[in-house]
Amino acid sequence: MRVLISGGGSGGHVYPALAVAEQLERAAANQPITAGQAPAGPAERAAAPNQVLWLGSTDGMERALVERADIAYQGIRTGKMRGVNPLRMARSAGLMTAGVRDSLAAIERFGPDVCLVTGGYVCAPVVAACRRKRVPVVVYLPDMKPGWSIQLMSRFARRVAVSFPAAAPYFGGQAPRGKAVVTGYPVRQELVEAAANKQASRQALATALGLDPQGLDDRPLALIWGGSQGARSINRAAWASLQELTPLAHVLHIVGTRDWPLYEEFAATQLSAGQDEEMGQRYHPVAYLHEEMVQALAAADLSIARAGASTLGEFTVTGLPSILVPLPFSGVNQRQNARQLAEHGAAVVLEDETLEKTLAPTATALLKDSAQLAAMAQAARELAQPQAAANIAHLLADVATGSA
Repeated sequence: MRVLISGGGSGGHVYPALAVAEQLERAAANQPITAGQAPAGPAERAAAPNQVLWLGSTDGMERALVERADIAYQGIRTGKMRGVNPLRMARSAGLMTAGVRDSLAAIERFGPDVCLVTGGYVCAPVVAACRRKRVPVVVYLPDMKPGWSIQLMSRFARRVAVSFPAAAPYFGGQAPRGKAVVTGYPVRQELVEAAANKQASRQALATALGLDPQGLDDRPLALIWGGSQGARSINRAAWASLQELTPLAHVLHIVGTRDWPLYEEFAATQLSAGQDEEMGQRYHPVAYLHEEMVQALAAADLSIARAGASTLGEFTVTGLPSILVPLPFSGVNQRQNARQLAEHGAAVVLEDETLEKTLAPTATALLKDSAQLAAMAQAARELAQPQAAANIAHLLADVATGSA
């Protein structure tokens, strides 16, 4: 089965698709993706070794992540579909048209049996080209509530994979009456395996941070991060809370490359002063984590983060209690994601505008209450669906053969 994948612009659109691609390629023969003769019938093609091609934007952040995962990648031109500047809108329309041509050429060469899209501007020309070439499309909704682009693309999709049943009504209900299929949120197998051995993950993380392997064992670990692009309000609140947090926990703070200069200013005025030895020993700032993020998620005892779609999969499969700070005015409804975890007792939700005042008391109360953290971890695990990537892979095969 030949699977075309498209998604980009943020980690929330990329990582779920990477998990599905990994699932597809795990059973595939180690063959390069080339154009050529394919089995004639849909059933024969679906039974053939899986091959994956990712269509992303030419200069998108997804390129590095996909190529790092050793998945064939082709860049296409694309533009934003919304805006107020007429000149930019005209340019975007031209880029989108060019992106459709790029996608049509890629489809002609690759000959996909099915296409999976996970969101981002780059998906629009891909879906348009698939419709023209009659390639069936499966849309994956990472969030609890669809944004307008997912809603638009779902009109042309054969099926829409969703993480939880509560999202199905947006697509007419569950199949066969509607388009939705509840699959769960796909995460990579290495995260599932890392979550099964928290101590080994913590030691691997300590080593990656340049510490003794047991260097994180004396306190709980709080993971603070703002998603793949960072979050300034979370960063500022974290720095304001360090004196309260570091006596209770190690703090792994993923600042983001954009705000790293702000961290350097903070370090020059606060950490270098040598006024707080505990802060220096237990505060571990990094600009970004790549493969080490798996160990960080599996090792952490509490996460302080945005409520992007990845929280629904990564925090549940690792049983990670969280303090969630939904991004205000987000086009994607992070508040719905946060509510899903909070209503099940797996998360506490704080508001972005008051975070500098509320983060320290909320986090310290949780870090002092091991029973509460354990209950939140169990609640998160009860929502986990570690088989989600396999579910979507099976759905793609069913759509490719016309049985779904």
